[in-house]
Amino acid sequence: MVSALFALALLAALAGPLLRRLHRHPGFLTGRDGRLSTSTTLALAWTVVLVWLLLAVLAYGLTAGGGTGWFRGADGPLSSLTTVYLPLLGGPYAALIGAKAVVGVRVENGSLAKPAARPTVSGRRPLRELIANDSGRTDLVDLQYVALSAVTLLYVVLFFLADVGAGLPRLPAEMWALTGAPAGAYLLNKMATRAGPVITDVLVCDGLLGVRGGGFTEPRLTVDDTPLPVAADPLTGGLTAPLPASVRPPFTVVVSSRGLRSDPYRYEATAPALPAQRGPLRREPAAGRGDGPAG
Repeated sequence: MVSALFALALLAALAGPLLRRLHRHPGFLTGRDGRLSTSTTLALAWTVVLVWLLLAVLAYGLTAGGGTGWFRGADGPLSSLTTVYLPLLGGPYAALIGAKAVVGVRVENGSLAKPAARPTVSGRRPLRELIANDSGRTDLVDLQYVALSAVTLLYVVLFFLADVGAGLPRLPAEMWALTGAPAGAYLLNKMATRAGPVITDVLVCDGLLGVRGGGFTEPRLTVDDTPLPVAADPLTGGLTAPLPASVRPPFTVVVSSRGLRSDPYRYEATAPALPAQRGPLRREPAAGRGDGPAG
C-alpha cells in the first residue's frame, strides 16, 4: 500500500506540472493547423507513463526491493521492457513521425489543406480536437486510436499500482497491438483521406462576405444555396464575395472545390461588445457654455 501511494505521488509529480503547462500553453501538442495533434498527444502520454514506471521501479528496487540485486535475473522487474513496453511506445511514435511526414508532403504538393485553427477565448485548445477532423466533426479512426490507447494506459497504470513490488506489469506480448494496430490505422487514414475545402471563419464587412479556411481550389461559394461570384484573397488565402442586400444573418455558407463540399458554416451576426466603463460617468460642460464669473 505504501509503495502504491509513493508511486501515485511520483506520477503526480511528473504529470501535474506538465499538464498545467500544456493546459495553459498547448503549443507543444499542436500540429501545422494549430489544433491539438492526436499522434503527438498520445506519444507524449506513453512517454510520461513509461518514464514514471521506470523511475518507480528504480526507487522501489533501491529501497524496499533490497538493492541492485533485485534487478538481475531473467524474471527481473524489467524483463518485459523490450518485449512489451517498448513496442507499446513504438506504435504511437511511428504514427507521430509518419503522420508528420505524410501531412507535410501532402501540404507541399497541394493535395491537403491545413487551415489555421479558430482561436479560442481562453487560448486553450479543446480536448475534442483529439478525436475530430479538420472540420470539427468526430473522426472514427481518431476516436478508436484515442480510446484504445487510453484503455491500454489505464490497464498498465492500475496493474502496476496493484503490485509495485513485481516491477513492470506482466502483460501479454500481444498487448502492443492495442497501440500498434490503431496507430497503423491512424497513419493509413492520413494517407488515404481526400482533402476537401474547410471553412474556419466567416466575416461580413461593408457588404462583402469573407470566408477563411483552406483547400479553396477553383472554389464555388454558395450562401443559403445561392451561388455568389467569388474572388480569392491573395493576402489571406481566403475568399471574398459581394453579399446581396437581401441576405440577412443568420445564413449558411458552403464552399465546393474539385467536386468536394465543405461542411456547412452557419453565420450568425453578434452584437458588438460595449466598452467597459472605468469609474463613474462624468458630465462634461457643453462647448461654448462657460460657467465663469461675468465680466
